Amino acid sequence: MVGPQAAVNRAGRALLGVTVAVLVSAGVIVWAASTWFRNAVYVDRSLPVQRTDVVIPRGATFAQVVTALGDAHILQHPLAFRLLARLRRVDADVKAGEYRFPAHQTSDDILQRLVRGEQFAVWVTIPEGFTAREIGAALASRSLGAPDDFDRVFLRDGGIELGGVRTPNLEGYLFPSTYLVPIGDSPEQAATILVDEFRHELPPDAAARAKALGRTVPEVVTVASLVEREGKVDEDRPLIASVIYNRLRLGMPLEVDAAIEYTFPEHHDVITKRDLQVDSPYNTYRHTGLPPTPIANPGKASLDAAFRPAKSDYLYYVAKPDGHSAFAKTLEEHNANVERYLK
Repeated sequence: MVGPQAAVNRAGRALLGVTVAVLVSAGVIVWAASTWFRNAVYVDRSLPVQRTDVVIPRGATFAQVVTALGDAHILQHPLAFRLLARLRRVDADVKAGEYRFPAHQTSDDILQRLVRGEQFAVWVTIPEGFTAREIGAALASRSLGAPDDFDRVFLRDGGIELGGVRTPNLEGYLFPSTYLVPIGDSPEQAATILVDEFRHELPPDAAARAKALGRTVPEVVTVASLVEREGKVDEDRPLIASVIYNRLRLGMPLEVDAAIEYTFPEHHDVITKRDLQVDSPYNTYRHTGLPPTPIANPGKASLDAAFRPAKSDYLYYVAKPDGHSAFAKTLEEHNANVERYLK
């Protein structure tokens, strides 16, 4: 007969055996998992046997980054890659751009390259209405060149042939958009990318439309630049263009504040009475006709408005607090709008 103490000892030994078995099994599992993770991250190489380019879009989530790398067969172990990024707390630190991955990279190599931002090309956004100098500064801020080099290419090295007319420089012809610009490209190559996009966005019948307006294509682009800087709401832009053309037809000074701002970029958006007296071809208060070049780089809506202006008898407009413009046919109506919206 087995006594109570013997039964307890036997149960204890059984429990101990189970515990040891569980611990051994857990240890084997942990060892296997850690070995897999270590090999997946630091040993196993990516599948491609040649260099592969991958674009990481701006605003992409880490899951989308992993998908892009997987689609390009860059990652052999996507799960391990996710775990590595999470453990290092860098899953939100991946830089957008175009990456060129050499063959046979480990997950660790790939993650470090993405976090350090070792792009082959970078995303650059050029807002509508930026001047050539502002565009050069934006490109330079992405380590694509020096501001002075962009100023030289954009403003001093000559222009382009457009509608049978040679432009003096590239102001107005650097289309605002978001670009993927290769690192190492020269300022001339960057200019080509922006100018090519401008030509693509120009209306296909631009020459015919300019002729119908009694203008050259570069002159209409100059109008588009004025519209870009003066208008805040796209639906108003064709009417603003009509005001400009109406005043040109009547020989009236355009009196466009934005042109004065272009003359004095150091105090942008602040125009004084003294500024209005400056003897500059961009002073559309003192000189009739268009300024000698565009004053900014217009977007699609402003280009369309300049080449397809509304038909109106308006000669004046003033900006309202909500961003829209109030239009007037007479100076008396215009003064009333000024009193209503600006006083």
